[in-house]
Amino acid sequence: MSTARGPISQFIEKNYLHFNAAALMDAAKGYETHLTEGGKMMVTIAGAMSTAELGISLAEMIREGKIDIISCTGANLEEDIMNLVAHSHYKRVPNYRDLSPQDEWNLLENHYNRVTDTCIPEEEAFRRLQKHIYKIWKDADTAGERYFPHEFMYKILLSGELEQYYEIDPKNSWMLAAAEKNLPIVVPGWEDSTMGNIFASYVIKNEIKATTMKSGIEYMAWLADWYPKNSGGKGVGFFQIGGGIAGDFPICVVPMLYQDMEMTDIPFWSYFCQVSDSTTSYGSYSGAVPNEKITWGKLDINTPKFIVESDATIVVPLIFAWILKQ
Repeated sequence: MSTARGPISQFIEKNYLHFNAAALMDAAKGYETHLTEGGKMMVTIAGAMSTAELGISLAEMIREGKIDIISCTGANLEEDIMNLVAHSHYKRVPNYRDLSPQDEWNLLENHYNRVTDTCIPEEEAFRRLQKHIYKIWKDADTAGERYFPHEFMYKILLSGELEQYYEIDPKNSWMLAAAEKNLPIVVPGWEDSTMGNIFASYVIKNEIKATTMKSGIEYMAWLADWYPKNSGGKGVGFFQIGGGIAGDFPICVVPMLYQDMEMTDIPFWSYFCQVSDSTTSYGSYSGAVPNEKITWGKLDINTPKFIVESDATIVVPLIFAWILKQ
């Protein structure tokens, strides 16, 4: 790739000189340096970033090899695919702050589930995906096979079954980019998602065994195997979008290996950045500043640490644009 900077990068470097803007610039340069020096990067995705269409920049980051592993919520895992197959049916509600309880009820009656200013269409998104994913779940169950949530999603994407529904340029789907690269993903708390709820309903109805879906504990055991194999040299960096379980779960693998597995030579995370508007008051884990993570055995004193206290839907695409030299 060319080393020349594109117009977005030039704009950031010229204008983003102070406060959160400068933190954004520093974090982007730190991410870039980490990769240049041979480091790997985990990106963790909380909130509704897939519905915010982060895939437009995230998919390119995956294709360009700027991300080595992802941790995301079950919602982000499925909502990127829903956007891929049902984009034209989404409904935007710019005046969402003015909605009355009756307005909200009317959206529900029309099978629209609202995420801030964006309504996800139940029939075209959830049910369309459910119809196809059920067969893959059931086939695995019948064969006595077990897979992780993201592996089932990869299977359905790579089968080509969903291509008939594509409503966006597939290059803007980060899950498709991840499936094509077989990118490692961990999805803690997957059951807290629409597809997780749907899977649970089949378990309750005795149609599928709960054990057909590998669990969060198995994700942690898998990550405990992956981390030592990938943390040599410059080590693994941690780029956290938002807070919550997507970040809290994987970052714990280091203290777990050190304290509970007694692997005293395990390296700390070697870069850390969090983009979040959560604050540290009220005991918020999501807003905990990087230094607090030193006391938990997650970060070293010398780990490059960045925090951008701002809206991830604005900040992250800009950081990715810098790394991609756009």
